Amino acid sequence: MEGFSKVKQLKRVQAVTGFAVACCALLAGAVTSAVVDVPQAQAVTWSEYQQKVNTNEYLKSKLAGVSSALSDQIEALNDLNNNQIPAVQQELTQAQQRAEQAKSQAAATNERLEAAKRDKQALQEKIKETGIEYDDAKDAVAQMARKSFHGSDASEVMNLVTKSTDTKEFVGKMQSDAAVSRSEANAASDAAHTISTSMNRKERLEAIEKQIASLKKQSDEEAAAAQQAAESAQAKQEQLKSLRDQGAQARESLEAQKGSLSSQSAREAADIASMQSEIDSWNAQNARAAAYSPGAGGRQQVGGGGGAAPAPSGPVGGGSASGMNYAVPGSCPAGSGFCYGHNTGNSVGGSAYPSRQCTLWAYIRRSQLGLPVGSYMGNGADWANTARSLGYLVNNTPHVGAAMVFARGQRVGSWNADPSYGHVAVVERVNGDGSVLISEGGTGFPTFPASEVVYNAGAYQYVHY
Repeated sequence: MEGFSKVKQLKRVQAVTGFAVACCALLAGAVTSAVVDVPQAQAVTWSEYQQKVNTNEYLKSKLAGVSSALSDQIEALNDLNNNQIPAVQQELTQAQQRAEQAKSQAAATNERLEAAKRDKQALQEKIKETGIEYDDAKDAVAQMARKSFHGSDASEVMNLVTKSTDTKEFVGKMQSDAAVSRSEANAASDAAHTISTSMNRKERLEAIEKQIASLKKQSDEEAAAAQQAAESAQAKQEQLKSLRDQGAQARESLEAQKGSLSSQSAREAADIASMQSEIDSWNAQNARAAAYSPGAGGRQQVGGGGGAAPAPSGPVGGGSASGMNYAVPGSCPAGSGFCYGHNTGNSVGGSAYPSRQCTLWAYIRRSQLGLPVGSYMGNGADWANTARSLGYLVNNTPHVGAAMVFARGQRVGSWNADPSYGHVAVVERVNGDGSVLISEGGTGFPTFPASEVVYNAGAYQYVHY
């Protein structure tokens, strides 16, 4: 009786497990379909819109009295920097993600197709050996019976369990019982498993051939979709390059005409537009650091994430420092562990900062500018306190090259710093009205680095040297 209970329990567990697996398979298929087929809605957030409005108004206010031709040129470059290039960069990222997804889906379907072909080949080999009418299911049950009831008590158990008088009668009854269990299992099984257990060989061969035809059609369609997605991504890549080439040309033209600007505010507007264009040009040089790290958030991590820095850019000067009187570029070689009379905290370079994060960009940019920077400064909001503990000069006065520290949740123009991690950026220009132009990293920006003008500069902390 105990042997019978174990066999019966085993069959029930197999049936229930098969049903659960099938449910999961069906659900997974539905989710996959939803991910692939449903287009993602795109929307500009209010803060993004407000930031664009503020930037445009700020620029126009500085261009009063400038000739319309030159004013239009500055505004056009500003539009490239703050609207067109970021928008196409975002579209490129999405196109690349769609292409990768389509490629993965096509590969998965092709694997299923190859598996079905192998099933067909294996079945054809069995047909050659024992014929097309051979009952694999009955043979499996007989094998199970021989294994389960092997021993001196086999006859007694057969009689007790099934009232059978001999092995032949027992196998027949077990075959009938197995058919019920098999029907339950088939209802909860995926296509390949169903084909291999619920049909005779002829039916299974026909079903496999139909499955191969269906998978071949699906594979061809998905391969075409993957190719189309890849071409779309390439087109966006070329569009982005074209816009950046336009930006470089406009920047050169503007630099040549800045001398004709009579007012300080107009020259400042031209400088800001030109510098933002230059900051955007660093994106191509930071491709490795810009690689997206899923789930990295704003945390600092140990290992991975370092990126090669572009050529140093910024005001040329020596390496002296006294209070707020210090030159940029500074005198601290990249990776230095001791500069300006104190330990920098640099022990492993930038490898401890996550890809594309604000902390990684601040490390890269400070290194470019010959200013000290540590490997474990912490999250963005932590940089000021960490710097103080290492002997850096930290205050509320902006300076070109300084790391600008935003507290957790602190207002940054039209958006707020992350409530858990804060934010850190690098000052590229201190403007006459008290605002600052910054370069910054972060997965929330379409480009790496990004740039923006921040007002009320005295409300933030700055790490100097």
